[in-house]
Amino acid sequence: MGGSTGFIDFPLSNCINSGVDTVGVLTQYQPLRLNTHIGIGIPWDLDRNVGGVTVLPPYERSKGSDWYTGTANAIYQNLEYMENYNPDYVLILSGDHIYKMDYEVMLDYHKANNADITIAAMPVPIEEASRFGILITDESNRITEFEEKPPVPRSNLASMGIYIFSWKVLKESLIKMKDEPGCDFGKHIIPYCHARGDRIFAYEYNGYWKDVGTLGSYWEANMELIDIIPEFNLYEEYWRIYTKSDVIPPQYVDSNAKIERSIIGEGTEIHGDVINSVIGAGVTIGKGAVVRDSIVMQGTVIGAGSEINKAIIAENVHIGSGVKAGVGDYAPSTYDQKVYQFDLVTIGENSVIPDGVQVGKNTAIAGETTVGDYPDGLLASGNYIIKAGGAR
Repeated sequence: MGGSTGFIDFPLSNCINSGVDTVGVLTQYQPLRLNTHIGIGIPWDLDRNVGGVTVLPPYERSKGSDWYTGTANAIYQNLEYMENYNPDYVLILSGDHIYKMDYEVMLDYHKANNADITIAAMPVPIEEASRFGILITDESNRITEFEEKPPVPRSNLASMGIYIFSWKVLKESLIKMKDEPGCDFGKHIIPYCHARGDRIFAYEYNGYWKDVGTLGSYWEANMELIDIIPEFNLYEEYWRIYTKSDVIPPQYVDSNAKIERSIIGEGTEIHGDVINSVIGAGVTIGKGAVVRDSIVMQGTVIGAGSEINKAIIAENVHIGSGVKAGVGDYAPSTYDQKVYQFDLVTIGENSVIPDGVQVGKNTAIAGETTVGDYPDGLLASGNYIIKAGGAR
């Protein structure tokens, strides 16, 4: 996010800014990069002898390895970690949301209501409400009904996936529901607690919040950061967003280059034009290249004379010279319409794009490609190239 910030930086920064200093981070598949980023928690002041940050991957049991099968299942597998601290309250967060929130204020609200569970919630457009868990409340904000992604929502008050549980309530419900396949908070734990009469309240939040669980929302969130007056400001002194910073050289911008309304990471060399884009650290943009409305991640090289329009380009990609990406008209994805449903060109990490090819809209590329992978030099809109070993 924003050229240097990772998703996990937002909840970790919110925690330390809110006075939460004991944090467990639950990881799933291929967690090496996240583990490396978090380390012992120094950037967030979470390198502590008592508490601090602990990475909690699934672990191997006598019967084999158990992946986390749902949000609540992941917490259940780490009951022992929580029991070590015997907490009064447990705060549960998602790792792919962008927002700033003082969890201490939410906890005060939880205590004032003598709540068993408090769910952070915010109003969403009614036409989008079916994507969320929807809350129906009484005049005191106590939740009277909870619907998980209803096809016809009866309210536009949406769960943000941020919960405070009183510890005894959480522990008992996780143990009770542990055998539910894919045990999830929205589908299983909250309905179970509601059915038995627990006191569940909605804590309404009205600030900036974005769930970046889709390519489109991730692209939109980055573009909003470069507004002249951004709705979400990464650089406010009173509520800082911390991240792990590498020691790398400053940017180099050629005298003939042009940069408009963009965020440029450290160690980047720009010899072409960058317009309305977010450029990560250590990126090289060649002479005469134009990058527009795009996100380009760390270590990527874009060759001379290439034109990149509305793309998300992952780490360490090599794009040859004279490439045109984002051409033509939109077409539905022939690969995965649930994931690829936007105008975006999406290129996975360590991919290679040869000189002179053209790439349409709503496309996906992963792996080291050659000219022969592009019929008549074109990957048409809606199509994809996924090579063996390519990171999608």
